[in-house]
Amino acid sequence: MSTMKNHKAKKLKQILRGMAIMIGGFIAAYGLEAVLIPNNVSDGGVTGLSIVGSQLFGLPLGVLIALINIPFIWLGYKQIGKSFAIYSIIGIASLAVSTSLMHHIPTIIEGDTLLVTVVGGIVLGFGMGLALRNGGALDGIDMLAVLLSRKLPFGTSDLILFLNLFVFIFVSTVFGLQGAILSGIAYFIASKVIHVVEVGLSGSKTFKIITTQPELMGETIRDRLGRSATYNEVYGSYTKEKFREITCVINRLEESKMKEIIQEIDEDAFVTVYDVAEVRGGNFRKRNIH
Repeated sequence: MSTMKNHKAKKLKQILRGMAIMIGGFIAAYGLEAVLIPNNVSDGGVTGLSIVGSQLFGLPLGVLIALINIPFIWLGYKQIGKSFAIYSIIGIASLAVSTSLMHHIPTIIEGDTLLVTVVGGIVLGFGMGLALRNGGALDGIDMLAVLLSRKLPFGTSDLILFLNLFVFIFVSTVFGLQGAILSGIAYFIASKVIHVVEVGLSGSKTFKIITTQPELMGETIRDRLGRSATYNEVYGSYTKEKFREITCVINRLEESKMKEIIQEIDEDAFVTVYDVAEVRGGNFRKRNIH
């Protein structure tokens, strides 16, 4: 009986993820057709190439998005897995169909280049981030960057930037230099929004603190932030002194309060801070401090 329930719950989760990816494709298409394209601003990646191809050859944008992404979907299947490829097919198909359906919708912003790039980038980034958060993708160039990063001595983000540089050079042949620059700005804004949607507005940070008052620091963090901390024994390579290092994971909204606590207890404490991509399990839930 429990196996049947688990299967149904898994099936429902997959359906909801698929629907979220489809909504992401719809939102991204709206950003393209209602904001960016009518103002001669493009996107990066495969979508950007498709927009340029559509302008040059008069082919439907949706058809080009679907066709150019086919080899990248295959690449995603081979390199990342079957479920990612399936969800990406759903997302790319949703984007392709939505751009075709919205091709003649009214433009919501005209003329104001700053507003066009900001609003277009935000809408586009939200749609793409929603798809990525649920296990799919709306653009295949990221998959190519992942594959190349395994073969070349460069990081994925560096390769994405490098590949898109050629895309925006290509964009300039149709939209001109100004259009290419605005497209690059819109893409940059979209990438930041994608990160926010994927990680969440709060996100998490790890604080590692070496202080002369570790017990007081740990207790204060617990009492005033409602967060637990762990202690590690560390040794100074020069002084040979032994210290107790405090490790604590907090959300971004608590960062300023954490720094305030550290400054108050030990302003000479040695502190390192790391961004955390994801937190699972353990006792990360915040204790009620009221």
